[in-house]
Amino acid sequence: MAPPRPHPLARSGAAEWANRTLAAMWRCRLTEQPPLEPAFLWAKGSAGFSREDEHSIRSAEDVADFRERLAVLCRSLNDDARLNALGHTMAYGQLTAAIRKRHALGRLWRERPELAETPVAAPIVVVGQMRAGTTRMHRLLAADPAHAGTLFCNSHDPVPRRPDPRPLKSAIGLAIARRINPWLDTLHPFGATRVDEEIGWLAGALDACAYEAQWRIPAFVAFSEAREAGPVYREFARILRTDAAIMGDAASPRVLKCPQFAEDLPELLAVFPDARLVVTRRDHGEVLASTVSMVASQMAFQTDHAALDEIEAEWRRKLALREARVAQAVEGFAGKACHVRFEALGADWRGEIARVYAALGLDLTEAALRAMAAEQKRSEGDRHHGHAGQLARFETVSPA
Repeated sequence: MAPPRPHPLARSGAAEWANRTLAAMWRCRLTEQPPLEPAFLWAKGSAGFSREDEHSIRSAEDVADFRERLAVLCRSLNDDARLNALGHTMAYGQLTAAIRKRHALGRLWRERPELAETPVAAPIVVVGQMRAGTTRMHRLLAADPAHAGTLFCNSHDPVPRRPDPRPLKSAIGLAIARRINPWLDTLHPFGATRVDEEIGWLAGALDACAYEAQWRIPAFVAFSEAREAGPVYREFARILRTDAAIMGDAASPRVLKCPQFAEDLPELLAVFPDARLVVTRRDHGEVLASTVSMVASQMAFQTDHAALDEIEAEWRRKLALREARVAQAVEGFAGKACHVRFEALGADWRGEIARVYAALGLDLTEAALRAMAAEQKRSEGDRHHGHAGQLARFETVSPA
């Protein structure tokens, strides 16, 4: 059971201990503080791989995009983020892991290029702001035996192996994350082999989505928002096709979900033009309050300079940007789409699911409804329902 969370920027004892220990080790020269510099990170992350693994089947544009994203992100981390020792260590770990996984995927595709070209069924894409019911809709749709979903462990690490250690490694990683942030599961219901969003694939291509929710990196966020995201989603598509081939579910529509899709929907639809869309909506004030709480929880233990007013201002801006972009993209979308209100899904999920299936031309079977009922029952026991109580105590967000 999670301890009380007295404030949005509260930190656990484990996080405080880890931060002090790392800082002391650097001061005493027991270990060196790793620089967050592209060349150093590249040398660490690409160790054991060849230059051909970076390029592989990727275009020159896609290769250059990753390099440029890394350079801008490192500058923003060093200039803007004001990371503490724990945050610095986490940034180092995440970026070297992204470089390593990118090379491992490149090596896999050099050896088996057909994996990245696997034909897949038209996906079902859940689009919406984070905290707007996207996870609930995503998992209900993915519970249908006729559909497929991405496992958390596969999103976190898209490189397949035999035997596959990813479920165990992800479970260990989540256990460590829960020690550092004991409120993690009140923010999102995690599970190593549970269907989850594909944020790991986007983060691996150095999209901003996972990083801006942890660190104050305005220069990199501005760069990412202004940059055409085609290279990110071409990598995303290669990973999805590979995952579908390895999991043996390429013929089943994959239910995809990540709040970042609201920002980049044209680029996602460029690689999957036959996709069907489910757009979730929730009251803006409720979304903002919940988003600020989530971001504050992740940022609090990685910097000693987090400020709620700055987090709120940034995410008020960010949510407005995503709302405008998704509205524009959906307006010009010629395929099948359905809009769902957060409140309606909570009040009558069966009715909303039936309406979504009818709008998208899907067959709602009794087997699907039974599987969704089981998922709904499981969700009712998740700890994330306690987040509403935290928000009521915080009163973090001022009126719009």
